[in-house]
Amino acid sequence: MGQGLIFDIQRFSVHDGPGIRTTVFMKGCSLRCAWCHNPEGLSAAPQIRFLKESCIGCQRCRGERTEQAARGCPAGALSVCGSLMSVDEVLDLVLRDRDFYARTGGVTFSGGECLTQSDFVVDVLSRLTPLGIHTAIDTSGAVSWESIEKTLGVCDLYLYDVKCADTSLHLKYTGQGNERILDNLRRLSACGKPIWIRVPVIPDVNDSDEQMQAIARIVSKTPSVHKVTLMPYHTLGINKYEQLGLSVPYQTDKRIEQARLEQLKQLFRDLSLTTD
Repeated sequence: MGQGLIFDIQRFSVHDGPGIRTTVFMKGCSLRCAWCHNPEGLSAAPQIRFLKESCIGCQRCRGERTEQAARGCPAGALSVCGSLMSVDEVLDLVLRDRDFYARTGGVTFSGGECLTQSDFVVDVLSRLTPLGIHTAIDTSGAVSWESIEKTLGVCDLYLYDVKCADTSLHLKYTGQGNERILDNLRRLSACGKPIWIRVPVIPDVNDSDEQMQAIARIVSKTPSVHKVTLMPYHTLGINKYEQLGLSVPYQTDKRIEQARLEQLKQLFRDLSLTTD
């Protein structure tokens, strides 16, 4: 069995599928969404994170941001983001919370794009499924169909992102068109797998009635979609870019107010889609 490159394992998560879950965040992503709030998941390699507020100025690192410097940082201002873990190591961690999963909870793989490491994801999920633990995959769909197909027998639920209906807009803000994403969505639905659609609502990008109606029409033609979640833009991940030495690709002071979010949800409900 191989190893997976993981940047976080979040316990007691309630936003990544039904019930109480443990979410495993994998490094590496095939998209470059301008609003990404997990930039530590973009690179497929370990990165150095610098917490300026924790630095005590001891100069042991000599101003270098390397793994060796991070290991020797007495204040923890430097750390390595991303570590290789074996299947058994991940299983040991996620099974510690097995009693909390009950009937609806379970384990979710996210990222980054977890299916860039699909073999590892399948290895872990194939060990959880026989235990009766609910499994979910959070994916952008911007991977090969083969990467999705190999998970079909070990995944109970897919959390599937649809960001833009217009392919040129998708290309502008994510670095790729949406053709493969929408094709994979159709294929996945044809397999009869339960799907929850997640739509980030980004000011001045896809928050217009026209754009949301276009997304709703696409989703309404996907029979195995159980519900749609609209996720308003937030800035909670902005500080991570500075910590990783990255520039922020998109930032705005505009917010999606709750009243406006309800209006957008109604566009999906008008097409008989369930929203939360």
